[in-house]
Amino acid sequence: MNTPRLLLSTVTVNDADFILELLNTPGWLKFIGDRNVKTIEDASNYILKITGGPGTNYFLVKLRDQQIPVGVITFMKRDYLDHHDIGFAFHPDHAGKGYAYEAAKGVLDQLKKDPSHTYIKATVLKDNKRSIQLLERLGLTYEKELEVNERELLLYTIATDKFLIDDLTAHFFSIFTNLPPQKPDWEKIRQICLPQTLIIKKGDNGEDIYDLKTFIEPRREILSDGTLTSFEEKELISETRITGNIAQRFSKYNKSGYLNGEAFETNGHKLFQFVKTSAGWKINAVIWEDEKKLS
Repeated sequence: MNTPRLLLSTVTVNDADFILELLNTPGWLKFIGDRNVKTIEDASNYILKITGGPGTNYFLVKLRDQQIPVGVITFMKRDYLDHHDIGFAFHPDHAGKGYAYEAAKGVLDQLKKDPSHTYIKATVLKDNKRSIQLLERLGLTYEKELEVNERELLLYTIATDKFLIDDLTAHFFSIFTNLPPQKPDWEKIRQICLPQTLIIKKGDNGEDIYDLKTFIEPRREILSDGTLTSFEEKELISETRITGNIAQRFSKYNKSGYLNGEAFETNGHKLFQFVKTSAGWKINAVIWEDEKKLS
C-alpha cells in the first residue's frame, strides 16, 4: 500500500531492529505499555506472535524515497470490541511531519471499500492528547469510556459510510477550485451526484433552482473566462446524520477568490442529502445560502 510519501507493508522478522527500538520509546511505554521486548530475539518473537493471529494486520510504515521505517499502523479485532480497531505508533524522530495521519488515512481509505467493515473503532488513553487529535482529524468521534486491564480508555468510532460521505462532500467542495495549479473538475460532479440531483441557492430575493446542467454551465463559463479567478471553497465544520440508506449533512463553508478582479471572501451554509445506491453513496440534493461577505 502506497501513499504520496509512504510505503506500508506487513511487518516481518526482518524488521525486528526497528520494532525493538519503537517498543522502547517513551511514547510507546507511556501510552501503549511495556511489552517486555528487550532484545532482537524478543522483537522477532513479538512479531511472530502479532502477525500469527487471525484478523490482525500490522503494517510497517516506511518513507518511500529513503526506505526508512518510521512507525506502524495496526488494524485488528480485539476481544473487548465488537468491531476492528485501528492503532498507530511512530518513532519520535519522525514526529510532527504528518506521517501518522497520512498512513492511517491510507489504511482507512482501503478499509472503507470493504463492506465487511461497517464500523471502525480506536482506543486511546485520556492523556494521549496528540492521538486524540489525530483520531478526530481522521473523522472518528468519541463514543464512551471503558476499562481494559485496569486502564481507563476512551473509545472512538466511525461508520465506514461516514467516511464515504466525507469523501463525497470534499469532492463537491473541490470541484470548482481554480486556484493554480488546480482546475475545475466538471466530470467529477456527474460522478458523485445522481443525474436528477436538485440544487437550490437561497438568496435575499428568493430561490434559484437548478438541475446539474443549469448549475454547471454558468459556473463553467465564469471559472474559465477570467471572471472568477483563484476561487476556492472549503468546508469548515459539519454534522452528518445517517439513517439506513439515506443521509444528510449540514456544512458551514468558506469561499474566496477574485470576482472581476476584486477580492472577496464569504462564509455560508450548505445542506446535503445523500442516498446509497447500488453504485454507492450519491448526492441527490444540495441547498446553500451565503452569509454577508466578509470583505
